[in-house]
Amino acid sequence: MAADAIVVGVTSRPVSQRVTDWAADLAAAEGRELVLVSVVGGSIGTVGAEEVLRLALANAQALADKEAERLTGQGLNVRVSVSNGNPTAVLIEESEDAAVLVIGSDVGGEGHHGRRGPHGRRAVAGAHCPVVVVPDIDVSAFSGVVVGLDGSEVSQRALVFAAKQAARLGETLTAVAVWEPVPLTADYGFGGGSYYPEFYLTDLQQQTEAMLDALLEDTRAEYPDLRIETHVVEGDPGIEINTVARTARIAVVGTHGHTGLARLLLGSVSEHVLAELVTVTAVVR
Repeated sequence: MAADAIVVGVTSRPVSQRVTDWAADLAAAEGRELVLVSVVGGSIGTVGAEEVLRLALANAQALADKEAERLTGQGLNVRVSVSNGNPTAVLIEESEDAAVLVIGSDVGGEGHHGRRGPHGRRAVAGAHCPVVVVPDIDVSAFSGVVVGLDGSEVSQRALVFAAKQAARLGETLTAVAVWEPVPLTADYGFGGGSYYPEFYLTDLQQQTEAMLDALLEDTRAEYPDLRIETHVVEGDPGIEINTVARTARIAVVGTHGHTGLARLLLGSVSEHVLAELVTVTAVVR
């Protein structure tokens, strides 16, 4: 595979064209090769499996070739890769030299209003590059790019990705930072019915605002014409990011913040954002 290509998983599911269109727009904007990857999974080694696999691969090839023809007609450099294997493992392998991996989610489509399945999350967790998950939701009327920041190195990389997308799309960038007080389970006499002294909560808010402003300094300098807004609030990070991103064209989060988890695990914030997918969502590691 060509290095730094945009790799997109192609399937027969209804969401697939939204996925390829999103990937194609990114490839066109960045002048990158677009690689359409179709993987036929399922069991083999049984009686009649060889013929079934042959037909499945032929169908997958025809579907991918049709998409490639459509996108090549738009002036894109498109290549097709069709294989048999574990779809998650193949996508992770394809991501090793990719600039971005784009996959789909049935969330948002008819009959798929609940949480997304585990396969997409495993691909996101194991990928070697940023992964964009495209739900079966029409986001054409949505606006803005939302990024969740916590001061960690991975969230700074998420900011770089988000700012680039906001500039590409001509959208406002909204940086979200969420703070959580130390949990208390009883009233310790701070008054007013609150478990916390007011100065403690005020300081948390102000420190988080200061952290966010510091993180955004380089972005403001690099993109002087980019409109940047901030949203600092107390709460659960995953819930708050999805709340702000509900009508955004794209949300961006890191794989994990301060957790220090291994590469094959997602942090609680990215896990929540993907489980309750509300818009096109990028996960940056």
